[in-house]
Amino acid sequence: MAYTFTPDLVTGNNMIDSQHKELIKAIDDLLNACNGGKGRAQLEPTLKFLSDYTNKHFGDEEKLQQQYKYPDCVNHKKLHDGFKQSVRILGDELRKDGPTVPLVGKVNAQIGGWLITHIKREDVKVAAHVKAAGG
Repeated sequence: MAYTFTPDLVTGNNMIDSQHKELIKAIDDLLNACNGGKGRAQLEPTLKFLSDYTNKHFGDEEKLQQQYKYPDCVNHKKLHDGFKQSVRILGDELRKDGPTVPLVGKVNAQIGGWLITHIKREDVKVAAHVKAAGG
C-alpha cells in the first residue's frame, strides 16, 4: 500500500496539511525503500524522523487547539500521546532487535494506518473548528 496525501486528507488548515504531508511522505519513503530491498536500512531514520516530527507537529496542533478553544482538545491530546508511545515502543524494539523485516511491517501498518485514520476522523474536526472560530 502506498501512502500519499490525497484530497480526502486535506483539512483546510495550511499548517496542519503541510505537516501531514511530511509525515505521510516519511511512511511512503519507508515503503518505497522496502520495495527496493532497503527497508531495514531506512527504518532507523524513519523512526527518528517520526519521533522528532510528531513532537513538533502535535505540539503545533495542540497549541492551535488551545488558541481556538477546541472543545475536545483533552481527548485529542490523549490520541497524540498514544501515538507517540507507539513510536517509542517501535524505537525500543529497533534498539533491542535491530532493523527487522517484521518491524518494518509494523511501522508501515501501525504508524501509517494510524495517521490516515487520525487525520480523517479527528484532525478534520480540529481544522473545521479553527476555521469556524476565525483561524
